[in-house]
Amino acid sequence: MQENKKSYKDLINGDIPPWVMRFIKQTGKGINDFNMIKDGDRVLIAASGGKDSLALSLALSIRRKWLPIHYDLKALMINWIEHPIPDIWKEKLKQYYDDLGIEFEIVDENQFPCSFKGEFNCYLCSRNRRRILFEYAGQNDIRLIAMGHHLDDLVETSLMNIFFRANFSTMQAVQEFFKGKLYIIRPMIEVHESVTKRLAECYDIPCIKPVCPYDQTNVRAKLKPIVGELVHIDKLAREHVFAAHKLDNPFSEGENTPFIGKDEKK
Repeated sequence: MQENKKSYKDLINGDIPPWVMRFIKQTGKGINDFNMIKDGDRVLIAASGGKDSLALSLALSIRRKWLPIHYDLKALMINWIEHPIPDIWKEKLKQYYDDLGIEFEIVDENQFPCSFKGEFNCYLCSRNRRRILFEYAGQNDIRLIAMGHHLDDLVETSLMNIFFRANFSTMQAVQEFFKGKLYIIRPMIEVHESVTKRLAECYDIPCIKPVCPYDQTNVRAKLKPIVGELVHIDKLAREHVFAAHKLDNPFSEGENTPFIGKDEKK
Protein backbone atom coordinates (compact mmCIF):
# COMPACT_ATOMS: atom_id res chain seq x y z
CA MET A 1 0.00 0.00 0.00
CA GLN A 2 1.21 3.46 -0.85
CA GLU A 3 2.26 5.50 2.16
CA ASN A 4 -0.57 7.26 4.03
CA LYS A 5 -3.19 5.89 1.66
CA LYS A 6 -6.04 3.53 2.43
CA SER A 7 -6.50 0.34 0.47
CA TYR A 8 -9.01 0.47 -2.36
CA LYS A 9 -9.94 -3.06 -1.30
CA ASP A 10 -11.71 -1.51 1.71
CA LEU A 11 -14.14 0.09 -0.72
CA ILE A 12 -14.66 -3.17 -2.59
CA ASN A 13 -15.37 -4.91 0.71
CA GLY A 14 -18.04 -2.38 1.63
CA ASP A 15 -16.18 0.04 3.88
CA ILE A 16 -17.34 3.07 1.90
CA PRO A 17 -17.21 6.56 3.46
CA PRO A 18 -20.11 8.94 2.70
CA TRP A 19 -18.19 11.05 0.17
CA VAL A 20 -17.24 7.98 -1.88
CA MET A 21 -20.81 6.72 -1.64
CA ARG A 22 -22.00 10.05 -3.04
CA PHE A 23 -19.55 9.67 -5.92
CA ILE A 24 -20.81 6.18 -6.76
CA LYS A 25 -24.44 7.29 -6.54
CA GLN A 26 -23.77 10.36 -8.67
CA THR A 27 -22.20 8.13 -11.30
CA GLY A 28 -25.31 5.97 -11.09
CA LYS A 29 -27.47 9.08 -11.48
CA GLY A 30 -25.69 9.91 -14.73
CA ILE A 31 -26.31 6.35 -15.95
CA ASN A 32 -29.98 6.53 -15.01
CA ASP A 33 -30.58 10.06 -16.30
CA PHE A 34 -29.45 9.02 -19.77
CA ASN A 35 -30.46 5.32 -19.71
CA MET A 36 -26.84 4.40 -20.42
CA ILE A 37 -26.66 0.78 -19.26
CA LYS A 38 -29.41 -1.83 -19.32
CA ASP A 39 -29.73 -5.44 -18.18
CA GLY A 40 -27.50 -7.73 -20.20
CA ASP A 41 -25.36 -4.97 -21.73
CA ARG A 42 -21.66 -5.45 -22.32
CA VAL A 43 -19.58 -2.39 -21.50
CA LEU A 44 -16.01 -1.69 -22.55
CA ILE A 45 -14.22 0.72 -20.20
CA ALA A 46 -11.60 2.89 -21.90
CA ALA A 47 -8.92 2.52 -19.22
CA SER A 48 -6.25 5.15 -19.73
CA GLY A 49 -4.63 4.35 -16.39
CA GLY A 50 -5.37 7.84 -15.11
CA LYS A 51 -7.43 8.71 -12.04
CA ASP A 52 -10.67 9.26 -13.95
CA SER A 53 -10.93 5.96 -15.80
CA LEU A 54 -9.82 4.03 -12.70
CA ALA A 55 -12.41 5.85 -10.57
CA LEU A 56 -15.09 5.08 -13.16
CA SER A 57 -14.09 1.40 -13.13
CA LEU A 58 -14.39 1.32 -9.34
CA ALA A 59 -17.84 2.95 -9.40
CA LEU A 60 -19.20 0.66 -12.12
CA SER A 61 -17.90 -2.43 -10.34
CA ILE A 62 -19.24 -1.56 -6.88
CA ARG A 63 -22.54 -0.25 -8.22
CA ARG A 64 -23.12 -3.50 -10.10
CA LYS A 65 -23.28 -5.38 -6.78
CA TRP A 66 -26.31 -3.36 -5.66
CA LEU A 67 -28.46 -3.63 -8.78
CA PRO A 68 -31.21 -6.13 -9.64
CA ILE A 69 -29.81 -6.20 -13.20
CA HIS A 70 -26.48 -7.48 -14.49
CA TYR A 71 -24.11 -5.98 -17.01
CA ASP A 72 -20.71 -7.27 -18.13
CA LEU A 73 -17.63 -5.09 -17.76
CA LYS A 74 -14.38 -5.28 -19.67
CA ALA A 75 -11.53 -2.78 -19.61
CA LEU A 76 -9.06 -2.05 -22.38
CA MET A 77 -5.85 -0.09 -21.91
CA ILE A 78 -3.81 1.17 -24.85
CA ASN A 79 -0.08 0.94 -24.24
CA TRP A 80 1.64 3.33 -26.62
CA ILE A 81 4.72 1.67 -28.08
CA GLU A 82 6.56 5.01 -28.16
CA HIS A 83 5.88 5.59 -24.44
CA PRO A 84 5.39 2.14 -22.88
CA ILE A 85 3.99 1.60 -19.41
CA PRO A 86 6.54 0.02 -17.02
CA ASP A 87 5.87 -3.67 -16.38
CA ILE A 88 5.48 -3.11 -12.65
CA TRP A 89 2.53 -0.79 -13.31
CA LYS A 90 1.00 -3.21 -15.77
CA GLU A 91 0.93 -5.79 -13.00
CA LYS A 92 -0.59 -3.31 -10.54
CA LEU A 93 -3.34 -2.46 -13.02
CA LYS A 94 -4.03 -6.11 -13.74
CA GLN A 95 -4.34 -6.75 -10.00
CA TYR A 96 -6.64 -3.75 -9.58
CA TYR A 97 -9.05 -4.91 -12.26
CA ASP A 98 -8.89 -8.48 -11.01
CA ASP A 99 -9.92 -7.22 -7.56
CA LEU A 100 -12.78 -5.29 -9.18
CA GLY A 101 -13.93 -8.41 -11.01
CA ILE A 102 -13.42 -6.76 -14.39
CA GLU A 103 -11.72 -8.50 -17.31
CA PHE A 104 -8.72 -6.38 -18.29
CA GLU A 105 -6.56 -6.31 -21.40
CA ILE A 106 -3.61 -4.20 -22.54
CA VAL A 107 -2.92 -3.71 -26.24
CA ASP A 108 0.28 -2.29 -27.72
CA GLU A 109 -0.34 0.38 -30.37
CA ASN A 110 1.58 3.14 -32.13
CA GLN A 111 0.87 6.63 -30.83
CA PHE A 112 2.32 8.09 -34.03
CA PRO A 113 1.04 5.83 -36.85
CA CYS A 114 2.27 6.27 -40.43
CA SER A 115 -1.13 7.67 -41.40
CA PHE A 116 -0.31 10.83 -39.41
CA LYS A 117 2.43 11.61 -41.99
CA GLY A 118 4.62 13.16 -39.33
CA GLU A 119 1.87 15.32 -37.83
CA PHE A 120 0.73 15.02 -34.22
CA ASN A 121 -1.74 16.92 -32.06
CA CYS A 122 -4.42 16.27 -29.45
CA TYR A 123 -7.14 15.80 -32.05
CA LEU A 124 -5.20 13.19 -34.05
CA CYS A 125 -4.23 11.35 -30.87
CA SER A 126 -7.83 11.29 -29.67
CA ARG A 127 -9.03 10.00 -33.05
CA ASN A 128 -6.37 7.31 -33.05
CA ARG A 129 -7.33 6.14 -29.57
CA ARG A 130 -11.01 6.12 -30.49
CA ARG A 131 -10.31 4.10 -33.64
CA ILE A 132 -8.53 1.44 -31.57
CA LEU A 133 -11.40 1.29 -29.07
CA PHE A 134 -14.00 1.07 -31.84
CA GLU A 135 -12.17 -1.75 -33.61
CA TYR A 136 -11.75 -3.69 -30.38
CA ALA A 137 -15.41 -3.23 -29.42
CA GLY A 138 -16.51 -4.43 -32.86
CA GLN A 139 -14.29 -7.49 -32.70
CA ASN A 140 -15.65 -8.40 -29.27
CA ASP A 141 -19.34 -7.70 -29.96
CA ILE A 142 -19.50 -4.79 -27.50
CA ARG A 143 -21.88 -1.90 -28.15
CA LEU A 144 -21.10 0.45 -25.25
CA ILE A 145 -17.75 2.15 -24.61
CA ALA A 146 -17.54 3.94 -21.24
CA MET A 147 -15.23 6.95 -21.06
CA GLY A 148 -13.95 8.55 -17.85
CA HIS A 149 -14.93 12.10 -18.80
CA HIS A 150 -16.44 14.18 -16.00
CA LEU A 151 -18.26 17.50 -15.57
CA ASP A 152 -15.05 19.55 -15.77
CA ASP A 153 -14.24 17.94 -19.13
CA LEU A 154 -17.68 18.94 -20.42
CA VAL A 155 -17.20 22.55 -19.28
CA GLU A 156 -13.71 22.78 -20.80
CA THR A 157 -14.96 21.31 -24.08
CA SER A 158 -17.79 23.84 -24.12
CA LEU A 159 -15.39 26.74 -23.65
CA MET A 160 -13.01 25.44 -26.33
CA ASN A 161 -15.85 25.10 -28.82
CA ILE A 162 -17.27 28.56 -28.08
CA PHE A 163 -14.04 30.56 -27.99
CA PHE A 164 -11.90 28.74 -30.53
CA ARG A 165 -14.37 27.06 -32.92
CA ALA A 166 -17.38 29.42 -32.88
CA ASN A 167 -19.58 26.46 -31.99
CA PHE A 168 -22.11 26.07 -29.15
CA SER A 169 -21.58 22.34 -28.57
CA THR A 170 -19.98 20.00 -26.07
CA MET A 171 -19.27 16.32 -25.41
CA GLN A 172 -22.41 14.25 -25.06
CA ALA A 173 -23.42 12.00 -22.17
CA VAL A 174 -24.36 9.39 -24.77
CA GLN A 175 -22.87 9.62 -28.23
CA GLU A 176 -24.06 7.46 -31.12
CA PHE A 177 -21.88 6.12 -33.94
CA PHE A 178 -22.54 4.05 -37.06
CA LYS A 179 -26.35 4.31 -36.79
CA GLY A 180 -26.46 2.79 -33.34
CA LYS A 181 -23.87 0.04 -33.74
CA LEU A 182 -21.67 1.75 -31.14
CA TYR A 183 -22.25 4.25 -28.36
CA ILE A 184 -19.82 6.16 -26.20
CA ILE A 185 -21.24 6.70 -22.72
CA ARG A 186 -19.92 9.03 -20.03
CA PRO A 187 -21.33 7.90 -16.66
CA MET A 188 -19.36 10.54 -14.69
CA ILE A 189 -20.72 13.43 -16.75
CA GLU A 190 -22.18 15.06 -13.59
CA VAL A 191 -19.18 14.33 -11.33
CA HIS A 192 -16.60 17.02 -10.46
CA GLU A 193 -12.96 16.27 -11.24
CA SER A 194 -12.09 17.15 -7.64
CA VAL A 195 -13.87 13.96 -6.55
CA THR A 196 -11.77 11.61 -8.69
CA LYS A 197 -8.67 13.53 -7.64
CA ARG A 198 -9.55 13.06 -3.97
CA LEU A 199 -10.18 9.37 -4.54
CA ALA A 200 -6.70 8.96 -6.03
CA GLU A 201 -5.16 10.94 -3.17
CA CYS A 202 -6.89 8.97 -0.41
CA TYR A 203 -6.69 5.43 -1.80
CA ASP A 204 -3.90 3.37 -3.32
CA ILE A 205 -5.48 3.25 -6.76
CA PRO A 206 -2.66 2.44 -9.25
CA CYS A 207 -2.85 5.61 -11.36
CA ILE A 208 -0.35 5.86 -14.18
CA LYS A 209 -1.33 7.84 -17.24
CA PRO A 210 0.50 7.18 -20.53
CA VAL A 211 2.83 9.96 -21.64
CA CYS A 212 1.16 12.87 -23.45
CA PRO A 213 3.54 15.37 -25.10
CA TYR A 214 0.98 18.18 -24.65
CA ASP A 215 -0.54 17.22 -21.31
CA GLN A 216 0.35 20.50 -19.58
CA THR A 217 0.44 22.85 -22.56
CA ASN A 218 -2.72 22.12 -24.58
CA VAL A 219 -5.76 24.40 -24.62
CA ARG A 220 -7.71 22.21 -22.20
CA ALA A 221 -4.97 22.48 -19.58
CA LYS A 222 -4.90 26.27 -20.00
CA LEU A 223 -8.67 26.49 -19.50
CA LYS A 224 -8.67 24.69 -16.14
CA PRO A 225 -7.64 27.75 -14.09
CA ILE A 226 -10.19 29.85 -15.98
CA VAL A 227 -12.95 27.43 -14.98
CA GLY A 228 -11.64 27.69 -11.41
CA GLU A 229 -12.05 31.47 -11.54
CA LEU A 230 -15.62 31.13 -12.81
CA VAL A 231 -16.42 28.80 -9.92
CA HIS A 232 -15.12 31.44 -7.50
CA ILE A 233 -17.76 33.79 -8.90
CA ASP A 234 -20.54 31.18 -8.82
CA LYS A 235 -19.92 27.77 -7.26
CA LEU A 236 -22.50 26.23 -9.60
CA ALA A 237 -20.87 27.56 -12.77
CA ARG A 238 -20.09 24.05 -14.01
CA GLU A 239 -23.63 22.87 -13.38
CA HIS A 240 -25.02 25.89 -15.24
CA VAL A 241 -22.94 25.03 -18.32
CA PHE A 242 -24.18 21.44 -18.11
CA ALA A 243 -27.81 22.55 -17.84
CA ALA A 244 -27.46 25.07 -20.67
CA HIS A 245 -26.64 22.36 -23.21
CA LYS A 246 -29.80 20.29 -22.59
CA LEU A 247 -27.90 17.20 -23.70
CA ASP A 248 -29.51 14.90 -26.26
CA ASN A 249 -30.26 11.33 -25.25
CA PRO A 250 -30.47 8.76 -28.08
CA PHE A 251 -31.70 6.15 -25.58
CA SER A 252 -34.83 8.16 -24.66
CA GLU A 253 -38.08 6.34 -25.19
CA GLY A 254 -40.07 7.61 -28.14
CA GLU A 255 -37.01 9.00 -29.92
CA ASN A 256 -37.79 8.93 -33.64
CA THR A 257 -34.63 10.43 -35.06
CA PRO A 258 -31.34 8.93 -33.90
CA PHE A 259 -28.90 11.47 -32.49
CA ILE A 260 -25.54 11.61 -34.17
CA GLY A 261 -23.17 13.05 -31.59
CA LYS A 262 -20.62 15.68 -32.44
CA ASP A 263 -17.04 14.52 -32.38
CA GLU A 264 -15.37 16.81 -29.85
CA LYS A 265 -11.91 17.86 -30.90
CA LYS A 266 -9.48 17.85 -28.03
